[in-house]
Amino acid sequence: MTLPASLRTRHRLSLTWRVIALSSLLLVGLVVLFTWLGHNNLTRQFQESRNQHHERQQREIRLALQRSAENLRQLAGLAAASPRLGSPLKAGNAEEVEKALASQWPTLQLEAGIDEILVVDTQGRPMGRWGSTQPESKLPIQAWVQRIMDTELPITALRCTTDCRQYAAVPVLVSGESVGLVVLSRSLADVTRQAREVSNAEVALLVTNPLESRDLSEDRHLAPWNGYLLALTRQEESLPVLQRVAELGPISALLQTPFQLQAQGQYLELSAVRMDEDSDRRSTGYFLLISDISAQIRAINEDTRILLGVGLVGWIAAELLLLMILLRPMARLRRIAGLLPTLASGGFDDIKAAIPSTRHRLPDEIDVLEGTTVELARQLEMLEQEVQERGDQLAERVEELAQERDFVNSLLDTARVFIIAQDGRGRISLVNDYTCKMLELDEPSLLGRHFVDVFEAGSPSLVGTFDTPQQEERNLQTPDRRLHTIAWYHAPLPSGTDGSMSRISVGLDITERKAAEARLTWLAERDPLTELYNRRYFQDALQKAMWRESRGAVLLLDLDQFKEVNELSGHHVGDRLLQEVAETLLLNLGHRGVIARLGGDEFSLLLAHADGDQAVQVALHIDQLLDSLGFTAAGHRHRVTASIGIALFPIHGATPADLMASADVAMYKAKESGIQHWHLLSRAENAKDELQERVYWVERVRSALAEDSFELMVQPIMRLEDRDVKHFEVLLRMRDVDGGLVAPSYFIPVAERSGQIVQVDRWVLRHSLRMLSRLQERGISLAVNLSGQSLHDEGLKQYLAQELATSGADPHYLILEVTETAAVTDFSTARGVLQAVRDLGCRTALDDFGVGFSSFHYLGQLPVDYIKIDGSFIRSLTISPDSRVIVQAIADIATGFGKQAIAEFVDQESLLPILKSYGITYGQGFYLGRPVPIQMAFSDDI
Repeated sequence: MTLPASLRTRHRLSLTWRVIALSSLLLVGLVVLFTWLGHNNLTRQFQESRNQHHERQQREIRLALQRSAENLRQLAGLAAASPRLGSPLKAGNAEEVEKALASQWPTLQLEAGIDEILVVDTQGRPMGRWGSTQPESKLPIQAWVQRIMDTELPITALRCTTDCRQYAAVPVLVSGESVGLVVLSRSLADVTRQAREVSNAEVALLVTNPLESRDLSEDRHLAPWNGYLLALTRQEESLPVLQRVAELGPISALLQTPFQLQAQGQYLELSAVRMDEDSDRRSTGYFLLISDISAQIRAINEDTRILLGVGLVGWIAAELLLLMILLRPMARLRRIAGLLPTLASGGFDDIKAAIPSTRHRLPDEIDVLEGTTVELARQLEMLEQEVQERGDQLAERVEELAQERDFVNSLLDTARVFIIAQDGRGRISLVNDYTCKMLELDEPSLLGRHFVDVFEAGSPSLVGTFDTPQQEERNLQTPDRRLHTIAWYHAPLPSGTDGSMSRISVGLDITERKAAEARLTWLAERDPLTELYNRRYFQDALQKAMWRESRGAVLLLDLDQFKEVNELSGHHVGDRLLQEVAETLLLNLGHRGVIARLGGDEFSLLLAHADGDQAVQVALHIDQLLDSLGFTAAGHRHRVTASIGIALFPIHGATPADLMASADVAMYKAKESGIQHWHLLSRAENAKDELQERVYWVERVRSALAEDSFELMVQPIMRLEDRDVKHFEVLLRMRDVDGGLVAPSYFIPVAERSGQIVQVDRWVLRHSLRMLSRLQERGISLAVNLSGQSLHDEGLKQYLAQELATSGADPHYLILEVTETAAVTDFSTARGVLQAVRDLGCRTALDDFGVGFSSFHYLGQLPVDYIKIDGSFIRSLTISPDSRVIVQAIADIATGFGKQAIAEFVDQESLLPILKSYGITYGQGFYLGRPVPIQMAFSDDI
């Protein structure tokens, strides 16, 4: 016996070091855990002490405010009790009132810190004043008078404007009747000093909400808190800290929990105490306290490092002790481990010699392992001798069986057919050379495997069930990836003395015959170009589905702008596009139903058991597949889209012809839609009526072109900076038989499908230029829309040049607009047309910009002067952050490329400041001006 190579080459890790490593991981984890718990406990205790300190600070400061207010009220009461004050105040003698308190003012000012004394009568009129103060209009004197007159009780108040002051108002009584009141005010300087002494911290006095004075220094203004610092100790160190904390969160958070931060190598704690405010004021005052907690934080960190150091020392000591304990037992285990490979290679005598025969008085597990190893070596030696004897006998029997097998194989291998023998469980027991050659496998790889696993001949079955010959056809894929059709003939074959049955299977390759039959069937049912089903097969499948199924759906696809692909790149490119579309549909939707090409650029899909919602989901999936296809040929990139009509049976048709007509109507409705590429007919829609309606509008457009029954309207485009209007967009309407105007949504889609849209565009250009020749002296410009089909009008440039010469219009005042979708879909054609009209002197605009952001890549290459931002973004500008980001980006990109931006659908005043802030030059919408007939808009010039 030899040691397996995997055991000889594998690197071993000593069990001793595994134990050391695992125990080290455990101990290090415990050290880290206890260190973390200790640090967390110290931090928690420190945080609790700081929260208690914060609550104590709040109580002390509020108590100081209350004591100051009460002291101020007592001083006001003493002043109001002056015996010389009541009578002149009741009589309204201001001169006597001033004499009454003149002697008290110096004492109150110097000893009590009073900033102001104000005496008013019962009407709130000032009768006497001492000290500098703000105007009475800034104080709620009338409210105080009314309150004191009603209750005859003194009041105190705290008001913060450009500074914070405490006020006390006390009634002046004469014979038990209030004849006025005395108001004393004092700043919070003493309270601020007490707050600093109590907290042992730097103190700031903050006032939030709008201030009444505009002369305050901007460096103390904290914009995030909408407040101003009236007082601040150690401004150079404290002000940057307050500005940083103001950026991190609202001040209300500081009222509940102090905020800790690190600044300039120190750990600081910031807390706030809110002062009571008057109910009639909007400003609120706060005491901000900045405490230095660096010593406490450093103490916690030092304690944590000590805990970690002690833990690491303990870990190292424990590992050294464990290593000393394990060294000797592990040495004995290593010796046994080194002998086991020798045992595997047959070195039994080496095992007996290496392991001592002596036994310890108190044996342990290693002694047991050594004794077991010696006994195992003895038994393996005996087993090896017995195996050698049995091997010699087996070799003789194998040689006899090989002779018999070679004789049988020589008979079977001459046949060019598959010959397989199976046992009673269906396992292969014999194969011929032809079978091995076709499967590119050797005989041992096939023997013992189930017949059905190798040849895909159905599910496993007991051979005993085939008591009579049987025949079947099955497919077989050979290693060269070719699929063969095999005709199998199975016959029972008795074998064995126990009467069990086996069978022999003979297979004949009939692939070429099947291929010929399938080719004939394929040619009758398939479209040769795309290899999809053809129209005849699809109609037959639809007829069967309508007979067999209770419901289903038909999707009719028509590729958009397929004609332009053929014209620009050639019919061979169009054929390749059809093949790629067919391959995409079959690969992704072939499992859903029957897919066929009906002819040209039309495809259809039959969905059995599908309702309207399922059919719509399939249509959306098709739209996504085609949009991601991306087809490029001959330097032209073609965006692949399709209009999809959906009809349901039996709702929209009882016969295949009616159902396909309904699907055709739905497909044209999808082409008319500017929102989605699919349309599902409703129960109310009638396909025949829709077809008649389409013919009616084609005739109406033809008649309007012949009789000039179109009507031009204009909508102003306003310059946002000065609201000047020198720029109008031309809009088209059709004059109805009763004199009314028909919206373009009724006739423009029909004109596009029927090819009349180019003539309509020329009609609009001709009449717009005639009007422009009368308006250009006033500097008025007209913007005319061009359809996507006009971009392919080879005579457009010549026609425009002729009309400019005939009308005498200045081309500088004509702006031609094309939609972003049309420009990007056929970029090279659009760029050529726009450059051609610019060569004539006209200006150009890109309409509905922003619908597809891929257009940003082409914007710098398109020769346009104006960018019209799509109205869907403008309409939601005030409520959608996404729209604001998109509009700002479009405006910036337009400015970067030297183009002017026009915002569409401006329907409210609130949009104008936003648009001007983005640098957008023009606006257009119902708020700035609704469309009006062109004769009415310029009646003075016509």
